[in-house]
Amino acid sequence: MRILLVEDEAPLRETLAARLKREGFAVDTAQDGEEGLYMGREVPFDVAIIDLGLPRLSGMDLVRRLREENRKYPILILTARSSWQDKVDGLKAGADDYLVKPFHVEELLARLNALLRRAAGWSKPSLECGPVKLDLAAQTVSVDETPVDLTSYEYKVLEYLMLHAGELVSKADLT
Repeated sequence: MRILLVEDEAPLRETLAARLKREGFAVDTAQDGEEGLYMGREVPFDVAIIDLGLPRLSGMDLVRRLREENRKYPILILTARSSWQDKVDGLKAGADDYLVKPFHVEELLARLNALLRRAAGWSKPSLECGPVKLDLAAQTVSVDETPVDLTSYEYKVLEYLMLHAGELVSKADLT
């Protein structure tokens, strides 16, 4: 799964990108709204994480522009702005979710996975392909009901392939 992370704070951007990569995601980063808009137009992302307080183009304007240009991937706003009005404005601008800093990475990961499930058009707790079953809630895999141990990266690749069964998948989609 490919994520666009638009965050102007370098330490947070780098730390979060590293964690997401350890979880098996491919992460492209941008440090301002203009760079985020360019990348959001040019690359087929599965989800975007966007801060609101960005230089050059605000995160709110970035979300609006991506939606105006019919970019349909889920967008999660990650920001220090915590008022109810900011949340409403962000969701009205086109964001699918809104998470306030400071945050727990586990909550962010759970929200990302929920967004990805909804974007794929299903809400089933598992995926099945022949004898292979992915339990999405527990993030476990079994073949003929025998548990199989996978790394988080292997799990994400298998999940992506099962979500895109019957489609042509490039190596770039998996990295």
